[in-house]
Amino acid sequence: MKHVLALFGLVILLMSIGAASAQDLVTLKLWAHQESNFNAATQALIDAYEAANPNVSIEMETFEYSLYIQTLQTALPAGDEADILALFGSWVCSYSDRLAPKPDSIDLNPADFFDATMGGYICDDTIYGAPQEFNLEYGGVLVNQAMFEAAGRVYPPNWTSWDEMIADAQALAVTGDDGTMTVAGFHFTNADAIAHFFMSGILQRGGAYLNEDGSYNLDTEESRATLHQMMDLVSSGVVDPVLFNDSANWGGSAFFGGQAAIVLIGPWATGISADYPDFGSFGYARMPSIGEDPVFVADSGWGLTASASSPNSAIAWDFINFATHNEANALAWNMQSKTIPALSAIVADDAARTELLSVQPWLEGILPNLEYGRFLGSLPDRDLLYYDIIYPTVLDMLQGVLTVEEAAQIINEDANAGA
Repeated sequence: MKHVLALFGLVILLMSIGAASAQDLVTLKLWAHQESNFNAATQALIDAYEAANPNVSIEMETFEYSLYIQTLQTALPAGDEADILALFGSWVCSYSDRLAPKPDSIDLNPADFFDATMGGYICDDTIYGAPQEFNLEYGGVLVNQAMFEAAGRVYPPNWTSWDEMIADAQALAVTGDDGTMTVAGFHFTNADAIAHFFMSGILQRGGAYLNEDGSYNLDTEESRATLHQMMDLVSSGVVDPVLFNDSANWGGSAFFGGQAAIVLIGPWATGISADYPDFGSFGYARMPSIGEDPVFVADSGWGLTASASSPNSAIAWDFINFATHNEANALAWNMQSKTIPALSAIVADDAARTELLSVQPWLEGILPNLEYGRFLGSLPDRDLLYYDIIYPTVLDMLQGVLTVEEAAQIINEDANAGA
């Protein structure tokens, strides 16, 4: 009987140990938008974290971009979101009431990141996440080495003025006998490019696009001067905005498809170069500045946040810190995702920078510009402003439908009406 009782006790003990072990196992869900390089880089971080923390399992679910936005808009108010959310930094503050702030136990210093990247993750002096990339959409342009050399232009270009850049773009533009442009010399007519050009031009001219009360200030001397600059570029023959825009000959595919020599687009677009194995060499060149300092606006790029609804938000934050604040992990993510580091130490450290440039050599010319990036700001609805107001209005202007004055007025009125 004693042996039976002893055996029964052992079984109970083992069952209790098994139950405790099962309770210690934590499964987290991570949501992200679908992008092959980003997703592969994030999965590598998940695998590394799970290896170091065998009691944690992280399951990643990805969504097509527009569906992801819709899913966030419905799931977050209902508290049905994943434990970890990959968010674009400029969206974070609009969702901050549903996000878990950084716990005191997490040693993450905002000063370790570029200001432009961290800005979107700080809302009312509280940290709600951390960035993984520097979303550079202005200040650097893709340049096609073969086209430059075939046209007898200096490569890589080292422009000190807009006149020098325009001269190269004019020499590189190709127009057929029927007057149809087949190669854009300088393609800047995508949505992101136009919006960042417009906002950065205001800053470089010493203006401000937000009033103290948070309303928009987009019909100003500086904004109109920037719009005139865009019109002058079209008049100079470097791009046809009817044939080159988001709907036709989008910048990334136009560049790697040989239909654009210089393109204003973020380095994330270089990921599609894999689809053009015979393309040849390309690089990034710094753009000239209107003002003394080449300041430019930048979104806080993609990064990670934790759900306030998650019962395991502390563990979610531990993963966020592991993925974004650890230099080796952050660098590995940037190298695989083909992005610019948000963590400034990577750019400052010779060894880390060399490793980054070994897979993204085209970044070398623009890394010194990162310090001039200024966070775009916590706008009421950044996507509405960029894609539904600035881009279509400016494109209409460039295509001759609106004057500069009409475009500036419409942008300002529509932005404030939608704020």
